[in-house]
Amino acid sequence: MPLARSARLVLVLVLTLGLAGLGATVPLAPAGADDTASARAFAPLRFGDTGWRVRELQSRLHQLDLHSEVVTSRFDAQTRAGVRTFQARRKRETTGRVDARTWHRLVSVTTEPTREALHNVYTPGPAILATGDRGLAVRRVQARLAQLQWWSGDVTGIYDARTTEAVRGFQAKRRIPVTGEVDRRTLDRLAAMTRQPTKAELFNIEPQGPALDPRCMTGRAMCVDKTSRSLRWVVDGVVRTRVDVRFGSDELPTREGAFTVFRKSRDHVSSLYDTPMPFAMFFSGGQAVHYSPDFAATGYDGASHGCVNVRDYDAVRRLFDQVHLGDKVIVYRS
Repeated sequence: MPLARSARLVLVLVLTLGLAGLGATVPLAPAGADDTASARAFAPLRFGDTGWRVRELQSRLHQLDLHSEVVTSRFDAQTRAGVRTFQARRKRETTGRVDARTWHRLVSVTTEPTREALHNVYTPGPAILATGDRGLAVRRVQARLAQLQWWSGDVTGIYDARTTEAVRGFQAKRRIPVTGEVDRRTLDRLAAMTRQPTKAELFNIEPQGPALDPRCMTGRAMCVDKTSRSLRWVVDGVVRTRVDVRFGSDELPTREGAFTVFRKSRDHVSSLYDTPMPFAMFFSGGQAVHYSPDFAATGYDGASHGCVNVRDYDAVRRLFDQVHLGDKVIVYRS
């Protein structure tokens, strides 16, 4: 072998051994290759999936208040919403699909779920309400239990044996530790399944006259009943005012349904019929609740052009001052 070539081979060998001795390495793959391989190995979780991986996902989301405490093994709408919120908070694409990156980030900010959490085994929390308590908080619990048919009869505001039994029944059905006392878990679950009780529900105030439409039982509503030909002004389930009304003819009927007051005009005059419409509260196109001098004079012999006519001037004047834009108008038949 020529001397020059032999010398070159010796030099390469020395350099290689020297580098190895110094701890130098030659990269065998681009940086991040392991992460890429890990991402490829991770099987994404998506809507409709089932299994224990979904249970762990739901439990970790619950730690961040992004899922209920109950895990179900099914990637449902609640789970997808939690994943989307988690992604949005971290300024990532809100796909609702758990890829490797989303999963690793979720794991990094949560703790390993316990066996109890994965199997919906709960420990009772400190009692917030229990036997012997009294007051508005107890009334709210009883009223919410009544909405779910766990309570019947009057709301009393007294946490007695009947209240304890109703709470025990609610807890047993929802796999909450059955204590008969209201802890934070019980209160949160009850609130999630019900609506804010109305004043009428809390204090056993019965609506006057025919049954109110359920849509009238919350908030502020002019509840217009075509059957009883009445308008009842209802606030939080309590009837504040009742007036007689009449409606449109068969050719121009008053529309039925749920509306809101979008315009008020105290001294309105109809541009279409050139007739006065004092205290007009418009809820659907040109249809409004308003005072009608013709109704006051002729009674039910006449009809409106689709509006809700009121014949009591003083009552509708007071009502006009109480009703706000955005208040509900429910027109129905009892």
